[in-house]
Amino acid sequence: MKKAILDEIQRARFLPLRLIGEGLLVGVVSGIIVMLYRLALQQAEHILSAIIAFTSHSAFKMAGWFVVLVLLALVVGRLLRFEPLISGSGIPQLEGEMAGKLDQTWWKVLPAKFFGGALCLVAGLSLGREGPSIQLGAMGGKVISKLFSVGKSEEKYLLTCGASAGLAAAFHAPLAGVMFSLEELHKNFSVSVLMSVMTASITADYLTSRFLGNNPVFQFQIVQEIPMQYYGFILVLGIILGFLGAFYNWSTLKVQSLFQNCKFLNQTTRLLVPFLLAGILAYTAPVLLGSGGNIITLLTDGKLALHLAVVLLIAKFLFSNISFGSGAPGGIFFPLLVLGGTAGGIFGMVCNALFGVPADLVNNFVLLAMAGFFTAIVRAPLTGILLIFEMTGSLSQLASLSLVSVAAFVVASLLKSEPIYESLLSRILKRQGHKISDCHEKVLREYVIMHTSALDAHTIGEIAWPKGALIVAIRRGSEELLPTGSTLLHASDTLLVLLNSDQEAAVHDTIVALCSE
Repeated sequence: MKKAILDEIQRARFLPLRLIGEGLLVGVVSGIIVMLYRLALQQAEHILSAIIAFTSHSAFKMAGWFVVLVLLALVVGRLLRFEPLISGSGIPQLEGEMAGKLDQTWWKVLPAKFFGGALCLVAGLSLGREGPSIQLGAMGGKVISKLFSVGKSEEKYLLTCGASAGLAAAFHAPLAGVMFSLEELHKNFSVSVLMSVMTASITADYLTSRFLGNNPVFQFQIVQEIPMQYYGFILVLGIILGFLGAFYNWSTLKVQSLFQNCKFLNQTTRLLVPFLLAGILAYTAPVLLGSGGNIITLLTDGKLALHLAVVLLIAKFLFSNISFGSGAPGGIFFPLLVLGGTAGGIFGMVCNALFGVPADLVNNFVLLAMAGFFTAIVRAPLTGILLIFEMTGSLSQLASLSLVSVAAFVVASLLKSEPIYESLLSRILKRQGHKISDCHEKVLREYVIMHTSALDAHTIGEIAWPKGALIVAIRRGSEELLPTGSTLLHASDTLLVLLNSDQEAAVHDTIVALCSE
């Protein structure tokens, strides 16, 4: 026992430098994986467009495409049976693994998620590439962890690096990749993880940019900043987005429950619903297929009338919910940005018609609504702001982006809407069960004491710590303190806690609660 503790502490001392080198490797591996995934999705979009053009003038050919859609749904269903953890976005599964509640098998997740996500996009389902890219990137980090036989503590750092690299490579957004990994996954801003995550993210972004270019994902013109006199409209938009985000979270979980509770559908046959619906839309409203970036292009180019934008928003909302609720492997990240941007465009057009807000500002409202809607749903405002910066190439809206994000965050929180990925993780754990390692390997975790924590200004001996947790060190600024029962804890202290891997899940949740209360 003592030797295991000493070994883990000794490794931790040299961890920051070692992680930078490992982060570089993870950036290369995860960047290549996600770059190939992006290429596969691009080909999937071209294939779908070609199929629609080829079959649209013949009823016989249309019927043939529906047969192919059924076969694609059956193949994706088989992949889900092979590895159930590829269902949906992949981000909740990664959060579960970071908390010690799930253990993904990289050699099963990588091929199943890769091909499952690509097949869903060939069919035209309304799903995003970001969740799968983050999960695939994290599995790239796991490959490196297994290759170098690192411990559980270090493996979690590499998972974080891989997730950051995945988002960076998916959207040409290295800063958002770093922030998302720290804000949503690792929930820790220590120097060790920050430097390694930055290394992985920049490396992956460099690789994909070299081969796929570095153009922003959304390319539309922002003529000017929103003048201060219109900031009241931004506040109203943020409030509306808070309500819409709460409704989105509720409806996403509701549709998922309807699929899962339907006695006539199993894991495979429920996929037939979105796949066949995609076939119908291919010949009636092809603009709704796929992630939806074309809707934003039409909106920001001024080619959508108000009533048509409203119809597309409702239809895209329903199709996205059905696609994701079925359990198909794909993300909600990109579609929710499209939904938010469309809602913002509608808001801008209404303000122009009723209150004389200049039409040139409609695109500003599109951009702001993406960040606000993302914040209301995911509850990660810094990630949302950075992501919109990098995806649009617009760096002039910081004040207005902050205002709309804060307003949306507050409203969604007051409505007691849980962040979507946490809700989805709870569903996964209840529905599928989860694999927790039964080994007794030691895991070293870092926890930051918040200013609202009950630990602040109390000694270690005064706190009822969970069984199975051993505080081995306290970092206070540049100092590293050896803890005793009389050591006084302060806000902003970082606790280094040694856990048994088989107890990690329960102990982790308890310590997080202690540090944040």
